[in-house]
Amino acid sequence: MGSSEPVSFETDVKPLFRERDQRSMTFMFDLWAFDDVSEHADDILERVRDGSMPCDGEWTPAEGDLIERWISEGANQDADSPEQPLV
Repeated sequence: MGSSEPVSFETDVKPLFRERDQRSMTFMFDLWAFDDVSEHADDILERVRDGSMPCDGEWTPAEGDLIERWISEGANQDADSPEQPLV
C-alpha cells in the first residue's frame, strides 16, 4: 500500500488481527467488526504501541503505523466509503 492511498478497515486493518487475536478479545469486543474496532481504536493503538497487544508478541512499527494512519484518516470502513467516520 502506498502512503497516499487511504487505509481501509476491511483490506488493511482487519487483516492485522489474527484469528487467535480475535478469539482472545471476544470478552471485550470483536476485532473483526468495524464498529467495535473503530469504537476502541485509540485504546487498541495504545496497547499495540506499548507492546501489550497482541499478547504473544509486538506488531512491527509498520503495522502500528498503519492502524494509526487509519485512525487519523477518520477510521473508514473501506477505501470506497469515506463517509463512515470513526464513532
